[in-house]
Order: sequence, then structure tokens, then C-alpha cells
Amino acid sequence: MKKLPIFLSLVTLFTCVVTVSHAQVLSVKSLDELIEVNTADTARILPLESFIGLVLRNHPIVKQADLLPESAKQGIRLAKGAFDPKIEASWDVKNFDDKEYYDFFNTTLKVPTWFPVDPKVTFDRNFGEFVNPENSIPAPDNFRQVTAGVSLPIGRGLLIDQRRATVKQAEIYSKITDAERLKMINKVLLSASKDYWEWYFSFYNYLLIEESLSISETIYNMVRQDFEFGEAAAIDTVRAATSYQQRQVDRRNALIDFKRAGLILSNYIWSDDESPLVLQDDMVPQLDLTNNLLITDIPLDSLVSMALERHPELVKTSLKLEQLDIDRRLAKENLKPTLDLNYNLINSPINAQGEFVEVQLRNNYKFGVNFGIPLFLRKERSKLRQTQIKIKQTGYQLNLQEREIVNDIQASYFELDNTQDMLELMNESVDFYKRIFELEILNLELGESDLFKINFQQDKLLDAQIKLMKMRANMEKARVGLFWSAGLPYLNFNQDSVR
Repeated sequence: MKKLPIFLSLVTLFTCVVTVSHAQVLSVKSLDELIEVNTADTARILPLESFIGLVLRNHPIVKQADLLPESAKQGIRLAKGAFDPKIEASWDVKNFDDKEYYDFFNTTLKVPTWFPVDPKVTFDRNFGEFVNPENSIPAPDNFRQVTAGVSLPIGRGLLIDQRRATVKQAEIYSKITDAERLKMINKVLLSASKDYWEWYFSFYNYLLIEESLSISETIYNMVRQDFEFGEAAAIDTVRAATSYQQRQVDRRNALIDFKRAGLILSNYIWSDDESPLVLQDDMVPQLDLTNNLLITDIPLDSLVSMALERHPELVKTSLKLEQLDIDRRLAKENLKPTLDLNYNLINSPINAQGEFVEVQLRNNYKFGVNFGIPLFLRKERSKLRQTQIKIKQTGYQLNLQEREIVNDIQASYFELDNTQDMLELMNESVDFYKRIFELEILNLELGESDLFKINFQQDKLLDAQIKLMKMRANMEKARVGLFWSAGLPYLNFNQDSVR
């Protein structure tokens, strides 16, 4: 009879040990504890700023965008080529039947200028038995002559001409390419940032499901042990096993999603030698949202003002209007008649022998006037009208773009503001579900709960945690989308940190 109390004492002690062991194993970790446990030693954290830095340094589209300013620079250089000085030379000789009919040698230096006064210096050497009197040069001058003069348009081409219009448009195009470059880079950063937050969510989703799997496994072991002691029904072991198996399936699906998200993120990372890189399996996103590169306290009015002033799309359209205005001025200039004055000094101020000669404007000169005008000006008037129509069309386009951008900013700002409010509520909801689940676990260990309640509360907790992380990821996507809508340079990433 003395052995029975001893046996009961041992059973009681064993039950207490099991209960304490269960209580230790079934403690529900907070989100911060999950971060600390799963990123302590083996994982390498890839912060958002480091990822964005890789994208900005080596992504092919970013490198393509960086070539646009150089291309525009060469376009300006090409347009300015119309003002390059030009030297021309010709030599024409005719000899027939032992007679030297003529021997013409001509050299001309033309120096185009921005203001349409084009200086020209010509050196001629003409001699022969049959030289046209118009081209003959006196023998005392050794058949050589120097002519220096200018050509001045006082009608069409005085205020603007095709050469100057091309240079001005090339300079404006250089500014357009700056806006296009920024747009291309912003688009890459938008896509890369959203995919980073998808990767972030898929990793945290995997951690949450893995933690839930660990709890389900512990509960299954507890129920099976209780069944062996006769304290649980067989159906409870089936329920526990079913929940445990479902968690295993969920874990595999979450792992697939995480791997897929990592491969998608690999599309953005390249080495310095332009070789594609693959995100390593031990790399995980930075889960601390307090260390964020993106400014969140920009007022709505400030965002709208910055967008109307610096948004790449609006800048491009405004610059296109400037280009069209140059076309309009050129088309209007072409309505004028052509009236060019030419004046050339002969053998002055330097003669063919290289001697300085006194300039006499009313002696030793060549003067000419060229005049011309189409009688109907149909081509010129049509060109002007077409340009005016394009200006109106582009103006309507600019107004529409401004309206759409402002509405996009307001919608994105509203989404971000409400998501932040919902995030606070969702945090509280997760805390409530965590407390309820912990109480159900305690009741189970005390024999006052059942598996149905445990599984139900575990599902609710897991669902709330996943929704919370999804909402966090969506909030960061909304923040990036807001800066994209406002057209902020590099989506407001800190360039000193990522470069």
C-alpha cells in the first residue's frame, strides 16, 4: 500500500514536467523574435538601400539611360557643325592644239556665324588665251586676286534660319533626354522596389508559416502523448495530425513563393562586368521597417507642387512645346521674301601679294542683291498652320497630363495614409489574436480546451499575421508608387547612401 502513494507522486511529477516542457515549447514568438531567431547567424541581410545601389550601378536599363545625355551632346555637336568654317578649292585647266585656253585656280574660305553675316575670303588665279573677260585678272597683279566680303540676309533668315533653329532644338532635346533618362531610371526603381517588397513579404510569410508548423508539430506530439496515457481521444490525434500536415503543405508553398520572388529579384542585380547575378539562398530582406530610405513626411501640397514643376513627363511635354515654338518662328520667317545683300572688296585690305591696301568702299568691289518670293506661299503658309495645330495639340496634352498626375498623387497619398492607419489597427489585432491563442494553449495544457478551438485560433492568428505583413509590404509599395506619381528624382532615394 505504501507503493501506491509513491507511484501517484511520480505520475504527478512527470505530468508537471511535461506541462512545463510544453509551456516552454509552445510559447508564441512575436514578430521581432522571429526576425532575431531566423537572421541571427546563417542569413545575410540585403537591405533595400544596398539592393537599390546595385540596381543604379549595374542594371542594363540604367546604363542605357546614362548614355542618353552623351547622345544628346553629340546631337548638339552635329547641329553646330553647320557653323564650322569651310575651305574649298578648285583647279580647272584647258589645253588644246598647243594652246592654253585657260587655267583657273580658286580657293574660298567661308566662316558661318550665328548672326547671319557670313564672311568669305576668296583667292583666284586666272589666266589663258580665252579667259572670259568677266573672270580675267590683270597681268600686273600676276593674274591673282583676293576678294573678301560678307553676305547679309535682310529678309528671310535675318531673325532665324534653319541652322540656328536646328541648334536651338538640339539644345532643348538635350534637356528632354535628361527627363527621359530620369523617367527610365525611376521606372526601373519602381519595379525593383515593388519586387523587393514582394520578396520581403514572401520571406516573412515563410517564417510565419514555419513557426505555425513548429507549433502544430508540438501540439500533435502532445496529443499523441496524451492519447498514449489515455487522456485524449483517438479523433484528437487525427485532428492534430491533419492540422500538422496542412501546415507542412503551406510551408512548401511558402518556400516556393519565396524562391520565386528571389529569382524575380535576381533580374535586377548585375556585376560590374555586366554579368547577371543570382540572389543567394542565404540572403534575406531587411525586416526592420524603421530604417527606411524613403521620406514619408512630405505634405501633399508639396508633392503636387514638385510634380508640376519637375515631373519628367511634364518637363518633356513643356520642352516639346518650346521646340514647336521654334518651328513656328521658322515657319513665320519663311513667309518673308528672300533678300540677300552681297558686298566684296577686291584686293583689299590685303592684295594677292600679301600687302596691306587701303580700303576704298566705293572702288574695287563687287556688290549684288538676290531677291525671290513664291507667288502663293502655299507651302510656307501650310507649314505655319501645321505647326500651330501641333502646338495646340501638345498644349491640350500637357493640360491632360497635369490633371492625371495630380489625381494620381492624390489617390496614392490617400492610399498610403489609409494603409498606415489600417496598419496600426492590424498590429493591435495581431496582439489580440496572439493573446487568445496563448490562452487556448494554456487551457489545453490544463485540460480545459480542445483541438478545435486551438486550430481555429491558430488559423486566425496566422491569417492576421500574414495580413499584417502583406499590409506592410503594400504600404511600402504605395509609398514608392506615390513618389513615382510625383516624378521625384530616383523616387526620393538617398543617392549618397545607395551610390
